[in-house]
Amino acid sequence: MESNAIYTTSDAGLSRFFGKIYGLVGMGVGLSAVISYLMLFPLSHVFVNILMNYSWVYMAALFLEFGLVFLASGAARRNTPAALPLFLVYSALNGFTLSFIIVQYTQAIVFQAFLSTAIVFFIMALIGVSIKRDLSGMAKFLMAALIGIIVASLINIFIVSILIFSGLIAYDNQLIKKVYYGANGQVTDGWAVSMALSLYLDFINLFLNILRLFARRN
Repeated sequence: MESNAIYTTSDAGLSRFFGKIYGLVGMGVGLSAVISYLMLFPLSHVFVNILMNYSWVYMAALFLEFGLVFLASGAARRNTPAALPLFLVYSALNGFTLSFIIVQYTQAIVFQAFLSTAIVFFIMALIGVSIKRDLSGMAKFLMAALIGIIVASLINIFIVSILIFSGLIAYDNQLIKKVYYGANGQVTDGWAVSMALSLYLDFINLFLNILRLFARRN
């Protein structure tokens, strides 16, 4: 990954920057979906074997995920060539662990939750991109609320989590513009991976909470 500037300070350059970020988000979500599908259907025998006899594999994958997030984030900030591969490896591993969650729900609920997540995600993304009001003041509130999600999850308050991650989607999209213009268009691929990772995490967490909310209502 080259460290030199890859965009120019113009609306066209910003559009290309957004395009690259959302292309990466799409790659990440798509890769996670494919791996989950493979685990639940073509490789279901492997999935069942892990579930019944090697549950430690799932737990090890969860711990590895946490490490990969920090590694990918750090590599993106340093704009190193490892950033994109680490992001894709994390997305694939997350697809593996997601399969153990998705299997608990019907296909109809999973589809409804994914569709609802996509709609909410793009609406909030559009708000974040187009709104004129500076959302920086939301950052501290959202981070504090994010900690509150851990407590809220203990009592199954998924609506709170949905609202928080919806806000983070809008904030992260506005942050993309601030980063771009703050650097006078001199942004690098590392920034694109970093922002894609943030939006990917927003999408996955929003999906999981909508999925649990739909299942609870049913």
